[in-house]
Amino acid sequence: MSIVIDTDLTLIMRRLNITEAKMKECYANKSLEEIVEKEAEEGNQAAVSFARELFTTPRMLVKIFQLADPENKLSFLREMSPDELRDLLPLLEDEDLTEGLRFFDMNKLMSMMEELPPEQLVKVVFQMFSDEEIMRYLPEEQLDKFLENPDVDKYQIMNNLALIPREYLAQMYEAVSGEDCEEMGSKELMEKIGGLNNMQFTDAVRSLQPVAKQQVTLGIANSRPELYQNFDAHAYTNMIQTYKFQPDVVKAMSVVDEDEKIKMLKQLPNDFLAVVITQIDAQLFAEQLIHKQPRLLAKAIIQ
Repeated sequence: MSIVIDTDLTLIMRRLNITEAKMKECYANKSLEEIVEKEAEEGNQAAVSFARELFTTPRMLVKIFQLADPENKLSFLREMSPDELRDLLPLLEDEDLTEGLRFFDMNKLMSMMEELPPEQLVKVVFQMFSDEEIMRYLPEEQLDKFLENPDVDKYQIMNNLALIPREYLAQMYEAVSGEDCEEMGSKELMEKIGGLNNMQFTDAVRSLQPVAKQQVTLGIANSRPELYQNFDAHAYTNMIQTYKFQPDVVKAMSVVDEDEKIKMLKQLPNDFLAVVITQIDAQLFAEQLIHKQPRLLAKAIIQ
């Protein structure tokens, strides 16, 4: 397969001191290598200098092969192996890495998000939802799991139970004790609940009305933000798939660490990966061609 690249003929003529007439008459349909070689044979020292510079100066490559044009970069990239393409990903700007995630469909994005470190996933979730929305959208079993986690102690739960309306406390205590709580005030109910054994206390918390359970969980999580990592990754991705569209997700993933985004992008098919990498800085790309891809560079010159 040949590398088809637009070259800057005006610059070539100027560097080699060749007139437009000579270019048309002698070098029509000739490769860059053939032009330079012929001029060098004729004693054109500019051609000798040009050939040396072409293989050593990134700035010259950028100009000759117009590497600021993504299509010209793509011509080189399509000739590279999967490993060679992946090696270029760390050279992209962070925002270009994020944009590259648009090539994944929603299901794949969710699958990869579930593989993120928990703290990274939580950062993404908070780009799309408020803390109150998170509590409202999480299934109740996730709230129960959170409140029963050893990371959350009875003291923390009690502190937040004290902030919810009395009727929820009454329902909660009645569910496990069977006592009539009609005459009990919030303070007495809190004392009764605090006196329950561990199993009864767990059952009482489980019996809380969902809106009260959300409030208690929210209070604890906001006092210790690291506890947001205790919710299942799949619960978060289900929430995202239910309420958000793919562009919203990609935008939110701007907060993911570059290393994690690179890991994701390595899963793209080669054709898509090459398109993503066309956003690489032209100068950096030229340096890569000179130092790591001399074979491709030579191939382009002789086309």
